[in-house]
Amino acid sequence: MKEPDGLLSRRDFLKLSGLGFLGAFLPNPPLHSLWTGQESAPPQGIFDAQQGRVASRLVWLYDKPSFNALPVKLYWLDSILTITDVAISDDVGDYNREWYQIGNEGYAYSGTLQPVRTLLNLPTLDIPLSGRLAEVSVPYTDVHQQADDTAGVAYRMYYDTVHWIMSARTAPSDGKIWYQVLDDKWNKLYYAPGEHLRLLSDDELAPLSPDVPDSQKKIQVRLNDQLVFAYENDEPVFVTRAATGKAFRYGVYTTPAGLFMTYHKRPTRHMATGDLTAEGYDLPGVPWVMYFTESGLSLHGTFWHNDFGHPKSHGCVNLSPAAAKWLFRWTEPVVKPDRQFAYQPKGTLLEIIN
Repeated sequence: MKEPDGLLSRRDFLKLSGLGFLGAFLPNPPLHSLWTGQESAPPQGIFDAQQGRVASRLVWLYDKPSFNALPVKLYWLDSILTITDVAISDDVGDYNREWYQIGNEGYAYSGTLQPVRTLLNLPTLDIPLSGRLAEVSVPYTDVHQQADDTAGVAYRMYYDTVHWIMSARTAPSDGKIWYQVLDDKWNKLYYAPGEHLRLLSDDELAPLSPDVPDSQKKIQVRLNDQLVFAYENDEPVFVTRAATGKAFRYGVYTTPAGLFMTYHKRPTRHMATGDLTAEGYDLPGVPWVMYFTESGLSLHGTFWHNDFGHPKSHGCVNLSPAAAKWLFRWTEPVVKPDRQFAYQPKGTLLEIIN
């Protein structure tokens, strides 16, 4: 049956959602970047300069979009690949049948690649005393102990992570502008190349649907379906796939069902726990965090996998960064652009069901 005019076909929807491009339909202003040395908008075509960062320890490319196909090439963590198309696998029973075509090299399973681009920005020295939020706009960048490429590296920041920029300085050796980045977990200051961070405007942090009373808004997480819905006056206005808690071999971290509220929100959080050699994690700049329990469970953006559609987390509700940003702006409490968090007794209703 022909799709009605103006509507995406199911196949096109899968292509867009698999790459995280549905975020392009959210009400954000265009990004201004230095694409080829001149200030310009990002590429307009769906696959123009689209890249994928290997988010797993290793990733195989196959000659067809299927785990049953012939493996043809191996890539390691943080390799940057060029995505030229999305293919829907014919495999039966898989929760996620989306694969990325990597030029003429082969196909990679979409859940193992973080969709990224390389967008260089024109940095500024004009940073307010309260700081400004910024998103990493390149596949990854290293933060240093000092504003110097030769200084020690503190850790790596990834595409779509969000960070507080507290000041800017010019390196005397080459005139390069570095941003001073706040590590909100350890309360330390590090430095990252300014051209790798896009400063966020107040407009793109403004609340969404402010005319709808918060009492008429509700988020619903459907654990069995691994879907998240947003409702206004009982009508769905937003839906996205998620990855919720699961049982691992070293412990059970399921997401609890029940009624909660998004009472505590942070645009960025350095999340870390445990021993990294024993399934712990260390994740600077987790974006658009909406806590709903005092133990630290939250809805938040995710950059360490792209494998939405089945349980995968330590109890939180993993979302794509674009989806998390939309919900962050839509929910209460409102976090003002110059504030690092908002905390109040009540927030937007969150219903988690099986």
